[in-house]
Amino acid sequence: MVGKKRHHFVLFALPIVLFSIVLCSCKAPCPREISKSDFVLNTFATITVFCENDEKIIDECFNICRYYENLFSRTDKNSEIYKLNHREITVVSDETAELIKKGLYYSELSGGSFDITVEPLSSLWDFSSDSPSVPAQAAIDEAKSAIDYKSVSVDGSSVTFSNDRTRLDLGAVAKGYIADKLRSYLVSQGVKSAIINLGGNVLCIGGKTDYEGFEVGIQRPFGEGAIAGVTVSDMSVVTSGTYERFFKENGKCYHHLLDPRSGYPYNNGLLSVTIIGASSSDCDALSTACFALGLEDGAALINGIEDVYAVFITEDYKLHFSEGAESCLKIKY
Repeated sequence: MVGKKRHHFVLFALPIVLFSIVLCSCKAPCPREISKSDFVLNTFATITVFCENDEKIIDECFNICRYYENLFSRTDKNSEIYKLNHREITVVSDETAELIKKGLYYSELSGGSFDITVEPLSSLWDFSSDSPSVPAQAAIDEAKSAIDYKSVSVDGSSVTFSNDRTRLDLGAVAKGYIADKLRSYLVSQGVKSAIINLGGNVLCIGGKTDYEGFEVGIQRPFGEGAIAGVTVSDMSVVTSGTYERFFKENGKCYHHLLDPRSGYPYNNGLLSVTIIGASSSDCDALSTACFALGLEDGAALINGIEDVYAVFITEDYKLHFSEGAESCLKIKY
């Protein structure tokens, strides 16, 4: 167990990384099960609903994903975030304003180690390219000068920037937010048992049975299968890891978790951070924030938040747990 200091923080009570969690096989909670997969939110997503037989429920879930993707994408020219970043609009939907506020909260909570205005840097490090490479130092320095979450203000649905070069990237918080919205929809339809897997961002509604939770595996970094498993009911499991998107240049590995201060990928001895809690949007933001903070400071942060747990994997492949994680989550490893 890591972390000795206790800090107390208040999370937003709001109802997406990332490619990092695998579901362990388990007996279905009832004979009826429907499951569908689709490519949304720039990843493969799978939604499985138990004790239901109406496929339209899952189809509507994917429609909800596309609705939010059309709001939050930083590359779609029709999205609100793209238009904000290019100063085409200043007033956004309530959902976009809500998510930006969430991102600003965690940017402040992490002291800027996690920063939702990292877009100039994340665009520069193009990990989706067929031949990614390390950017020139001058370009990195220029991108860093545009990054500062404190330059963003949200007043109602109006968003303003004090630095005209500052741009938003909500990729570290969006999937979790959307997963929570999907949970709200499914619960409103009477669903009591389901698994929402948005490219590794996993949210479980209920459990396998009324008395037994779902088993969710934590991906072994740069390997096959799970390095550990957790048992959860009505909780989300979200991982940020160096192995999700990376490339090698001159024998060195460069991953997509970028330090807004240095302009380069974090080099803090961590391979991944998994956060487990009730709110997927909080887990999504915290997985990146805690990775950015590193093992000791990240654990101290989680240890001060009630009913939220963390599993850190260091470069030696050792597992480190926040307080109470092993006993509360029945972790197997």
